[in-house]
Amino acid sequence: MSKTQLGPVRQVESKEEQLPATEDFRAALKDQIERAIKQGRPHIEVNAGEFHGLVGGYPPKAAGSHSMPSVCNVMREELKRGNAEVIHETDSGRAPALTIRYYLPR
Repeated sequence: MSKTQLGPVRQVESKEEQLPATEDFRAALKDQIERAIKQGRPHIEVNAGEFHGLVGGYPPKAAGSHSMPSVCNVMREELKRGNAEVIHETDSGRAPALTIRYYLPR
């Protein structure tokens, strides 16, 4: 099985270190899936912690906040479309360890 690495994504930048919004994660996931389809990949695996880090705001700075629940919600929304499976998750279901394989094309 091949594993598609996450490519470059739009990062949210500001002087105030604003956290990415849910829509930023949704757009970045769509970009990742479209890129993998164009590359002819059979699937793409997305890990919540790595994905959040690429989009921005994770890991949080000391005593900072993060958007991990939003990341996991976006990933699960895409999972509900079908043709995907959870590869790994914790009991909370909203941790950086969440990994989902999306089969392509979608």
